[in-house]
Amino acid sequence: MRHLFTCAVTACLLAGPAMAAEKAAVFPVELFDPGATYGTRVRPVDTKKLALVTDELRNALHNQAGLEIVDTAPKADVVAKEGPLYKCNGCAADIGKSLGADLVVTGYVEKGSGQIFNLNVTIAEAETGKMVRGGQVTIRADTDDTWAHAMRWVVKNRLLAEPLPGKS
Repeated sequence: MRHLFTCAVTACLLAGPAMAAEKAAVFPVELFDPGATYGTRVRPVDTKKLALVTDELRNALHNQAGLEIVDTAPKADVVAKEGPLYKCNGCAADIGKSLGADLVVTGYVEKGSGQIFNLNVTIAEAETGKMVRGGQVTIRADTDDTWAHAMRWVVKNRLLAEPLPGKS
């Protein structure tokens, strides 16, 4: 049964809007700044870019993969308590499952320097936490356009790219 579910999820990610929509909890993309001191808040300009790439991700997964995007706002307090999601040991799957999602999508931008960032995105099954797809790209400029372009690239070339996992 689990194998059939995994195949259905993967097929939905690749087939597009014609298939029945799986529900995906796409959580806001987070910032990992290893150089920040404890308690440092995210700069407003970075908050804006994180919202931009989150919107790009949600729109692409809905429009290109036919996923129904689940509102994650009702669990924002749980995410704040358990997060950041990129290092909470799979807590996103439980949160996504509690929202009625089939898939959980998380992402973070790792700040390397003032002009170099790594964008990481993972799609996992809400039921098991097992990763279905993932991708990463390096951003080499700190503009809205480069961040948005990076997210579009990850979606196209990693998250929704052929071939299917395990097939070459």
